[in-house]
Amino acid sequence: MSRAFVKDDDAQKEPEFRLPDADSPYYEEAAAWALIQGADEGDSRSAESATGYQWGDPMLTSHIEKILKEAEATGEDRVAQLARRFLRATP
Repeated sequence: MSRAFVKDDDAQKEPEFRLPDADSPYYEEAAAWALIQGADEGDSRSAESATGYQWGDPMLTSHIEKILKEAEATGEDRVAQLARRFLRATP
């Protein structure tokens, strides 16, 4: 295997996703934001693992739509881009 594809930097900090308790009424919203954050950092797998939701999960559609609307209103182009990608991935 090429050394170019081996991750040697063990000191790299694992992403941290701050989530409320799973039974919190805010959990799904926080999970939606965590998936957007994970995608932005290039680590969707960690976000999926932390939240229990997959990228494009239809359970989070309403939260992602709100994130998209807010991002477009405030000029957060990257967040809006990721939210649109999430919605396109939703079955």
